[in-house]
Amino acid sequence: MDNSPARGTRDLLPATVAVRDHVLATITAVYHRYGYHRIETPALEGIERLSGGQGGENEKLIYRVLRRGLDEAVAADTQLKDLVDLGLRYDLTVPLTRFYGNNHATLPTPFRSFQVGPVWRAERPQKGRYRQFHQCDIDMIGEESVLAEVELIEATTEALAATGLTGTTVRVSDRRFLTALADAAGVPEAEQGGLFITLDKLDKVGWDGVRAELVSRGLDTGKVDGLQATISGLTGVDPAKLGAALADAVPGLPDEVVADLAQTADALAAVSATRPVSWEFDPTLVRGMGYYTGQIFEVTHPASSGSVAGGGRYDRLVGRSLGREVPACGFSIGFERIVDLIDAAPTGEAVAVLYEADVPLTAVTARARALRAEGVSASPVRRRGKFGAQLGRLKEWGFTSFTQVRADDQGDPELRSLVED
Repeated sequence: MDNSPARGTRDLLPATVAVRDHVLATITAVYHRYGYHRIETPALEGIERLSGGQGGENEKLIYRVLRRGLDEAVAADTQLKDLVDLGLRYDLTVPLTRFYGNNHATLPTPFRSFQVGPVWRAERPQKGRYRQFHQCDIDMIGEESVLAEVELIEATTEALAATGLTGTTVRVSDRRFLTALADAAGVPEAEQGGLFITLDKLDKVGWDGVRAELVSRGLDTGKVDGLQATISGLTGVDPAKLGAALADAVPGLPDEVVADLAQTADALAAVSATRPVSWEFDPTLVRGMGYYTGQIFEVTHPASSGSVAGGGRYDRLVGRSLGREVPACGFSIGFERIVDLIDAAPTGEAVAVLYEADVPLTAVTARARALRAEGVSASPVRRRGKFGAQLGRLKEWGFTSFTQVRADDQGDPELRSLVED
């Protein structure tokens, strides 16, 4: 029998889980200070909701669950929709909108939501990408102003810094800006999605690759030249001059969009004056989810091939549950990538209470009990094999120190550090 986990999933050893718990506790402490309330949603969602056209490419990666009560064999012409009614969630945002639709009457406005949990995507596993992985999301529902965007960015960058991750950059754009850019280039609405997908490849294929693909999509070279000139002119723009630069570069851009992005720039400048926060306006930032309606953002790190966090505004998604638009904005941390990037270790003392076979168990449990009463994690461990080798194993297992219990022990126990030994 093959006892290995499913491809693209992992067994996590205690020492690894201890580090993950430490990172999660650090992030949680920051989000709690910002007033975000922890909620939980089920792993399974209705397949119609998951495949409703708002999840972008992720809808192709849904793990579908067969209906209960199906026969062992079905007719060859049976449609997939007749076999499946549930799926594993591919993110935490779609379940959140259902949650809010069901419970909004009892929730405050704005509602600050905090979720953490596993999600599943049936994609090709590779470094930093798994079929089962954790996301860590904060969302603000019911706040129509840029306060939501600014607070989400401020809270998330503070949380990442608290974990010890440095050298990150926040990239900011706006779906409304991208739409205005496409309109100015004369790209029909039905073809704008393809344009955005192509622009999103700029950092991988360069302008030559982007130009070739846009021309192959039917965009004439003159319009491609105009797009390139506009985007190049906005790349690296001084954040303090962002509003004016946008208004000049894209005359058809609504004043509301210019004002919103200018407010975000001013707010992030204020945050940057109090602690290190690196950010930039990125006119090629797209993000793949179809539900974004306004500002979008990502956090990148030089050691990661993909973003380590991302999000944006999705004012229309909640309305699928309520029948009316509700302003909403969210930011999701790629938990697995953060854990892989930082050199973290769990904090706090973990003591191994070593005892010989001739020691009464009452003495062993009494020593462990006394340590626990002081708030220390303590675990009795039987002495086995060579002493030095056992200490090495204890260190590998996550213990930070040890104490020995002997039959003739008197007085207070002595703790010895495993780090020093």
